[in-house]
Amino acid sequence: MAVKVNKRLAKAKNDDGLEFYEGWAMDKAIDAFQAAVAASPDNPEYILNLARAYARSGDFGESMNALGEYLRIETESDIAARYEWLFSTAMDPVEDSLVKVMPKLGVPIPQIGKAIQMWLEYRITIGRRPLRVPKPELWAAAIAYAIIKVNFVDKKLDQVAKAFRLKSDAVKKKYDQVVETLDLMPADYRYYTGDVNPLDKLVEAAQLLEDMDRKFQED
Repeated sequence: MAVKVNKRLAKAKNDDGLEFYEGWAMDKAIDAFQAAVAASPDNPEYILNLARAYARSGDFGESMNALGEYLRIETESDIAARYEWLFSTAMDPVEDSLVKVMPKLGVPIPQIGKAIQMWLEYRITIGRRPLRVPKPELWAAAIAYAIIKVNFVDKKLDQVAKAFRLKSDAVKKKYDQVVETLDLMPADYRYYTGDVNPLDKLVEAAQLLEDMDRKFQED
């Protein structure tokens, strides 16, 4: 039975999903992108957006499932080839560089694992934007530095650049791209490996202030 396509509804739901995605309302974004895909199943952009939302929410299993569907209908071979690599069991050159160099910086294994996760999410999150990796160690250094910053590791940019045998300004440029694309923050829940996340205290403090204000306003 043929699926009825509603392009207008699909676009509206996709637009809603993008708004929710930017506002970090991931559950709503996923629901909206699912509705867009249901209304127009053969539009690769909507399926890719669904994969991006799953990745940002930390559900990489569902993200990879969505990418599998995406690859079934993607017509641009260069983009498809990039995403097909995500299904490979072998490490790509960036991951290989991360695994080889980060231990030399004294970075613990859990944070190296988070670096690999960050690189996976980055490749999914950029969507159809081009990704050039002529120097894998440059991307690896940027990812490593992002993990170091998120986890408050006492390592400077020049130390990271030196470990990867790169110039600091080149690493900083890629790092800025990673931060912007993944919308990173200090102690980011996705990549922070400490036992107690300092963001939890901020949330508790905000809730306490809200409760105090509510009581203050009560008659």
